[in-house]
Amino acid sequence: MKSLTALEQAMERWSNALWTLLIPPVHRQQDQTELVRTLHQECDDRALILDRQRILVPNVFVIELPPESHRQLADSRGPLDNYLSNHVRRHAAEQGYSFAGPVAVRLTEVEGNKVGRFRVRSCIAPTGASGGCAVGFVVD
Repeated sequence: MKSLTALEQAMERWSNALWTLLIPPVHRQQDQTELVRTLHQECDDRALILDRQRILVPNVFVIELPPESHRQLADSRGPLDNYLSNHVRRHAAEQGYSFAGPVAVRLTEVEGNKVGRFRVRSCIAPTGASGGCAVGFVVD
């Protein structure tokens, strides 16, 4: 039980670090869940209805961050990717969505992005590779 509590606290710290880097201090409290909402919206907007019982949604998400934000999150990228992937899986389960392959959320560095701005790309990739994901949402 102690290890689960420690893991939960660590994930909360990583999540808070991400919000600190991505959201300006003035808007941090009201927009704390903006990234998770953006991932959910990306699923909803890119859903493919295959038949009455199967709706396919993207399973690979690439979050493009400004270099400074990416550097500050470098140590916690793996656990943070898992944390965000779990949110996507939970949303898909609630909506009855299916995936073509494993769910992956990756944080990447992109030159030219301003602090406080991120971009989400997503695609349906049976192998979980993110090479050809199209641009989805840009959030200021």
